[in-house]
Amino acid sequence: MSETTAPETVDALLPEVAALIIEALNLEMGPEEIDADAPLFGEGLGLDSIDVLEIALVISKRYGFQLRSDDADNKRIFASLRALTAHVASQRTK
Repeated sequence: MSETTAPETVDALLPEVAALIIEALNLEMGPEEIDADAPLFGEGLGLDSIDVLEIALVISKRYGFQLRSDDADNKRIFASLRALTAHVASQRTK
């Protein structure tokens, strides 16, 4: 991810990515209820590795790029909704 994405672009995309996560995982909450800066795993949203696979699949289908399980940056990419959205904004082809 060599190019950076404008914070405004990330902020505009946050609700869409949050909605994708909610839909993929059948969560009973609204996109605005996910704290953009809270951890997605553990004490934050409480997701696990199976959830990551589900999220990666819907992101790939929606935005036209692959999130690979062997990517060394996955911990950073999936750190929070904001981090994931920034990655999507910089990589998307759709």
